[in-house]
Amino acid sequence: MTKLKNIKPIQQWYPGLKNTPLLIAGPCSAESEEQVMQTAHAIAKLDKVNVFRSGIWKPRTRPGNFEGVGEQGLKWLQQVKKETGLLTTVEVANPEHIELAVKYNIDILWIGARTTSNPFSVQELADSLKGYDKPVMVKNPINPDIQLWVGALERFHKAGIHKLAAIHRGFYPFEATTLRNIPKWEIPIELKSMCHSLPIICDPSHIAGNTEFIPEIAQKAMDLNMNGLMIETHINPTAALSDMNQQLTPKQLDDLLDKLIFRSISVRNNEFISVLESLRDKIDSIDQQMLELLSQRMDIVGEIGKYKSKNEVTILQLRRWEKIITTRLKQGKKLGLSEDFIKKLLQLVHKESIQKQTEVMNKIAASKKDKTR
Repeated sequence: MTKLKNIKPIQQWYPGLKNTPLLIAGPCSAESEEQVMQTAHAIAKLDKVNVFRSGIWKPRTRPGNFEGVGEQGLKWLQQVKKETGLLTTVEVANPEHIELAVKYNIDILWIGARTTSNPFSVQELADSLKGYDKPVMVKNPINPDIQLWVGALERFHKAGIHKLAAIHRGFYPFEATTLRNIPKWEIPIELKSMCHSLPIICDPSHIAGNTEFIPEIAQKAMDLNMNGLMIETHINPTAALSDMNQQLTPKQLDDLLDKLIFRSISVRNNEFISVLESLRDKIDSIDQQMLELLSQRMDIVGEIGKYKSKNEVTILQLRRWEKIITTRLKQGKKLGLSEDFIKKLLQLVHKESIQKQTEVMNKIAASKKDKTR
């Protein structure tokens, strides 16, 4: 469990905010006053978005590229709020950023993925925010480390920030993939299980890396009951100075939001509840059978371990493992199961089987040593 207690729901952040979904949109970077204002007015006209986002400081992987306009961009965001009524949010990475964001009355602050990965930086920011009543959104770290993510949230919470949210923006892949970052949906789901009251907002732009995949990822986030979306939107993405491939136009954003299906977490229809409970009972029964079968399998694995030990045979039998993979994949496909799912399941079972045989053989070896003493 986490130390995150008394997290305030989104509707308590500012008057007029809805708890779900919180819709945040705006360009990756503030590039010019004209670009910021045109984008903001176009987004405001949709009457669907709550918060205008824009990067003011943009440290890049390598120097020499556009790294943000700095303080003058905060003045433009002040004007955005004055002219459109949209709340504003920016990324902050050091105490000076916080000081300036507060000076220009930025409504919400967010912590970037690279900053979240560094507990020293997070603690420095948390200390700087003590005494302020600003909502803080924390992006997941670059690598899929849920404890690092939770730790960053806890540091802000300990500093007195109870208007907290997490932002799921995916995790950096070791190898090139279709998406810019791997979603690994199981991690934000686990975070929600650890702290039910913590709002989680999805950033489909950074997961996708390409506008083609943003609608599918946004819908997935809504289907998983996430509390909002942060979508990069630019008045002219083809001219953007950063991340042009993942920024929608305001018109594309409007189309996306129109097509999104916002499902309820529950309904009061008695027939629906009855059918759902019946189906869940069946799942519970099948899960119980699976656990019993896995237990039986591990008992047999233990017997094999004893037999291998007696005959001084190695635990890993590569040909046997390859045969299991080949035959089970064929069987699984016939049953309508995906190849990826079968492989992952078999790998988990195989890992546990090796551990079981190792324990058995080590126990036998230790017993033999005791007898020879």
